[in-house]
Amino acid sequence: MRKTLIAASLLALAPLTNAADYVIDSKGAHASINFKIQHLGYSWLTGRFNDFEGKFSYDKKNPEAASITVKINPASVDSNHAERDKHLRGEDFLDVEKFDSAKFASTEIEDLGDGKLRVKGDLTLHGVTKPITIKAKKVGEGVDPWGGYRAGFMGKTRIALKDFGIDYDLGPASTHVDLELHVEGVRQ
Repeated sequence: MRKTLIAASLLALAPLTNAADYVIDSKGAHASINFKIQHLGYSWLTGRFNDFEGKFSYDKKNPEAASITVKINPASVDSNHAERDKHLRGEDFLDVEKFDSAKFASTEIEDLGDGKLRVKGDLTLHGVTKPITIKAKKVGEGVDPWGGYRAGFMGKTRIALKDFGIDYDLGPASTHVDLELHVEGVRQ
């Protein structure tokens, strides 16, 4: 009976022991948080956030047990135009004096097969927390040239500015922001 209980306990813990923890390699510039929004309906304005950090847990045998958290410094917004970036940091948009951080924390991950994942979680931006869904795909994983182990993913989502309390009028074509995420993690 005791051996049966021990075996059952080990089997219950088996999925947990296969999961690995990763730190997102933002310092080595192997990860990025990019955005694009239509500018007045005439073109696309693109940019990124330069300062962020995060971690994730992942087991290729049990992807639905994965989790991810990312913290973003909204003051690091970079659209390759200093005056525009100053405006984006101001009260009309990110209001970084009042809201000095943004974050994402997964709540559920669904394995769609063939490396595709649906990542649901809570995004906090501009002081508002809302659920979002990210369409993600595993890019790959393996040993790196320095003896470490890495795993990489990409994802896309679209958010409405008004959902996060940002109501600056850029016209009807500019109500949503597309986010493209590239995440490479180093296993700890």
